Amino acid sequence: MKELPKNLNSYKKTAIFNQETVPAGLLKAHTTKAGTWGKINIKSGKLLYVIETEPLESIELSPSRYGVVEPEVPHHVQPLGEVEFFVEFYK
Repeated sequence: MKELPKNLNSYKKTAIFNQETVPAGLLKAHTTKAGTWGKINIKSGKLLYVIETEPLESIELSPSRYGVVEPEVPHHVQPLGEVEFFVEFYK
């Protein structure tokens, strides 16, 4: 799993989403802008994080395992049952 570079600063967080409120855009391929990193934080439950590069990488996220979104890398998420999560953005 990737790590956030040490020199980044958090500048924004999303609302807390669950399996029913997750925005449709997060469920299909999307990217962050150049220079923008994301950290997918799980409050409860599990979320599948799929990095859509070759080879495809699927990571099961949980409260003890967060996801790192690299700038401009296509990805999507999929709830695995009940889940609560938010995304924090860094530059």
